This record gives sequence, C-alpha cells and structure tokens, in this order.
Amino acid sequence: MNNILTEENIKKLREELDYRMTVKRAEIAKEKLVAAAHGDRSENAEYKEACRNYRENDNRIQYLLTMISTATVIDDNSIDRSVLGINSKARIRFVDDDDEDVITLVTTMDVDPENMLISIESDLGKALFGSKAGDIVEVNAPGEKYSVEVLEVL
Repeated sequence: MNNILTEENIKKLREELDYRMTVKRAEIAKEKLVAAAHGDRSENAEYKEACRNYRENDNRIQYLLTMISTATVIDDNSIDRSVLGINSKARIRFVDDDDEDVITLVTTMDVDPENMLISIESDLGKALFGSKAGDIVEVNAPGEKYSVEVLEVL
C-alpha cells in the first residue's frame, strides 16, 4: 500500500487514530467491564458484542497506522495547475459517446463518484493524471478501453 495523500488527508487520519486510541478504546473498555459484571461470559451477548467492538476498533487502528506510515504525502499547493493532479478540476469529453463532464481528481480518501470526485488511483484517474488541456488519453478499464479528451483544466 502506498497511497498518495495530502497533508489534510494525513491530518484527518491522525485525528481519527487519536480518537480511536484514546476515547473509543476507553468507551469499549467500560462496555466490557459493565457487560462482564452481568455474569457468565460464555452466554453474555453484551460482553461478546463489546469484544467484537474492541477487535473492530483495533483493526481500524492498524489500518490507520498503515495508511499513515506508507503514504506518499504531496503538497497540493505547489502543483503545476496547468497539469491534472491532486485536487485539479477539468472539463472532459468521453470521445466515443461525446458526453462531457467536469471532474475533480482527488485522493482515495476524498472519492465521491456521484459528484465526479475521481480517485487518482482509479482507471480514469490514472489515465488523466498528468495530462493537459487538449490531450486525449486512453482509459484501460476492466473489460473495456475508451478515450477521454481533456477539454480544459479549470
């Protein structure tokens, strides 16, 4: 895993990590104590649920630590704005069907396809990353290839 992230993405990951390691862990520990006081743990659904919450929280903590430690952090303020990169917006045209869209290339943390926030790690994002207005790129999607023209970098 080597995700490209911004400083803002790293900040959000660290905030969640801090919350999960302090507040969330303490809440779960309290849940386990209360549930354990109800008696036989082998038949105690509340205790089992608290243990499951503990494991899920720990898994998320490990994921966050991995994301932070393996990320390639970029400064999105020092990027050439004439070239499509992180947080770049562009008006594009799908060559085959002549449809136009305005997309924004984002990190994996900010993806929202319904609002055309496209990950730079997606097939479309990889093809567009580094392109300029006037470029026609080929997108290698699973099971199909299609062409996209960059009409304008906004």
